[in-house]
Amino acid sequence: MKVGVYYKNSDVRVEERPAPPVTDHSIVVKVMACGLCGSDLLEWYRIKRAPLVLGHEPAGVVVETGKLVTNVKPGDRVFVTHHVPCNACYHCLSGHETACTTFQTKNNFEPGGFSQFLLVKGRSVKTGTFVLPDSVSFEQATFIEPLGTAVRAMRTVALKPAQSVLVCGSGVAGLLLIKLARAMGAGNIIATDLSSFRLEKAKAFGANHTITADQDVPTFVRSINDGRLADVVILCAGAIPAAKTALASAERGGTILFFAVPKPGETVDVDFNPFWRDDITIKTCYGAAPLDNMQALDLIRHNTVTVTDMVTHRFGINEINEAFKTGARPDGCMKIVIEPNR
Repeated sequence: MKVGVYYKNSDVRVEERPAPPVTDHSIVVKVMACGLCGSDLLEWYRIKRAPLVLGHEPAGVVVETGKLVTNVKPGDRVFVTHHVPCNACYHCLSGHETACTTFQTKNNFEPGGFSQFLLVKGRSVKTGTFVLPDSVSFEQATFIEPLGTAVRAMRTVALKPAQSVLVCGSGVAGLLLIKLARAMGAGNIIATDLSSFRLEKAKAFGANHTITADQDVPTFVRSINDGRLADVVILCAGAIPAAKTALASAERGGTILFFAVPKPGETVDVDFNPFWRDDITIKTCYGAAPLDNMQALDLIRHNTVTVTDMVTHRFGINEINEAFKTGARPDGCMKIVIEPNR
């Protein structure tokens, strides 16, 4: 079978590998579509483990199941996730499933979603495999995990109807959060980015106002939000200036969510006195648990959050190097979908 092997962002090679053999507790999926995630393009994050096969947003058809697998069968159309929690540890039982050691360290894909066939094993077979309704296409299904992270983010900030929301960074994650905030009845939604293309999409997908990220964002927010800063601020970009903007843009009693963070070793000096005095909450959010993905699937199947309008590029497995190069350029590109078996 063909796989896309990541060496660095500008060097992703098509290589041949044997198709993975099924075991008693595993399944083999023929991958029909797999999204290229923004985290796949974080070279500092990926290159230390290269070479490897990436792709953690795959959807396809089950072609083989182990003899002890009972929850799916050959022919089922599925979406699968590579990281799932143990559902038994202290962190899982206290509602912090993505802090679970099993979630953070166990990869249940072999080799990865950017391959023609994928072995799904371990807890991902039962906990991370979702049978797709007929109404949900493979392409739509590639959004289940990224939308699931947005669902978890909104649960973390406990967004209330009519609250104002500032999204700092309008990549795919930021755009999904804008769509979800609009679906949840948010009031003013303000989006920032350095790309005019992304800001145009943010406006089309539900933002009331947009501003280039290198301008005075807090002053702009006050000017269009009845003199107040944002009730909810969500950081969706890892750049230090974006983090500083987020920290300066929350209204008294508001919440700042670090959905994205700067690189390891990069720090931001913070005077916590104003946050303490003004009752501003700072939170973080990482990944998506199975419940988040289940809810994301429902949002997609009922068209509460539309996703197909976010796909700008589709590539076959032989074009995967071009896919990564395209994804590294923000203008003119939103979601990229790899179709390994087209």
